Amino acid sequence: QLQASGGGSVQPGGSLRLSCAASGSTLNYYAVGWFRQAPGKEREAVGCISGADSTTTYVDSAKGRFTISIDFDKTSVWLQMDNLKPEDTAVYYCGAYWGASCSFTSRVYDSWGQGTQVTVSS
Repeated sequence: QLQASGGGSVQPGGSLRLSCAASGSTLNYYAVGWFRQAPGKEREAVGCISGADSTTTYVDSAKGRFTISIDFDKTSVWLQMDNLKPEDTAVYYCGAYWGASCSFTSRVYDSWGQGTQVTVSS
């Protein structure tokens, strides 16, 4: 099971750090992806980290602003978001699936956290 937390409201240019905590197992053999869904839009990938080797991959809109990391025990994954923009406003979800490689396809993920709201507004 996954539990996402850390959302909130910030002004443009601000930062937030989201957490995705795993319970029941470690993430050594899982890929963990961060996705977001804005009102009226489909869920889209933000980035992903491989629990096997901590390799990260980001979508273009996240590169240079967002950083995904995993803790030493491989029980938690974080999404550090800097220089936030109003268009980053969405509910953010973490997902996991058994595999070493990252994927931006939401349907391959079979475990999801409950989502946490991120609002970027002045």
